Amino acid sequence: MTTFLAYEDKGEHDSAGRPVARVPLVLVHGHPFDRTMWSPQITEFSASRRVVAPDLRGYGRSPVVPGVTPLSTFAEDIAALLDDLGVPEFVLGGLSMGGQIAMECYRLFPHRVRGLLLADTFPAAETEEGRRARNAMADRLLREGMAGYADEVLFKMVAPYADADVAAHVRRMMTATDPEGAAAALRGRAERPDYRELLTRVTVPALVVVGADDQYTPVSDAEAMHTALPDSTLHVVDGAAHLPNLERPEEFNKALGAFLARLDGATPGLR
Repeated sequence: MTTFLAYEDKGEHDSAGRPVARVPLVLVHGHPFDRTMWSPQITEFSASRRVVAPDLRGYGRSPVVPGVTPLSTFAEDIAALLDDLGVPEFVLGGLSMGGQIAMECYRLFPHRVRGLLLADTFPAAETEEGRRARNAMADRLLREGMAGYADEVLFKMVAPYADADVAAHVRRMMTATDPEGAAAALRGRAERPDYRELLTRVTVPALVVVGADDQYTPVSDAEAMHTALPDSTLHVVDGAAHLPNLERPEEFNKALGAFLARLDGATPGLR
């Protein structure tokens, strides 16, 4: 299967033009965003390793496929992209819905994942009330578009005290998303499996990050994942809500950098 995703692929190369040996980093955005939500991390980490950040189907510059998009479809798209790019193994990170897609990737192809970053996400299946709410929101977005929703939730996505430029970037991503793509993802996410038991069987190191003021996925959710994962580090970012990688990029990058350094050090032959 050949991928159709738009993506960013950046990274340091040696004098012969070959990628450096450090394990690549793959970053999966949340809903309703696009790969530019990872801009601070792409800039920071592409100086020392290959970084791949796709636009999921229905988001950013990737094609929109109406209907229902299960998390498994997003995961299969990512696998196809990485096959095309020649990336057999990688550290996989995701935020919010992207974190759930990262869990689905680990369920489908754990042998390819060398480490997991799970940011502002949660592993439980949707409740019946939650399924109704997601499907109702999908209907609303198709009916009304993205602007009203974006205005309602902006200061839950980022904290009310967030930098104005960060808030403007987040709103731009939300309002630029095609309602059909967003609705398809909401309907698919409503039917997601429960990943809690899967987390107890993860055999690679994990980093769990959460904004201290996140209302969507509170610190208690991150603590529960940290407890379930056999080998994990928990980092709570003060002064941030649901998007600490944008709200507090220096702190987020410091935590992720330490995690990546640990993985690099555990792999023979990496420099």
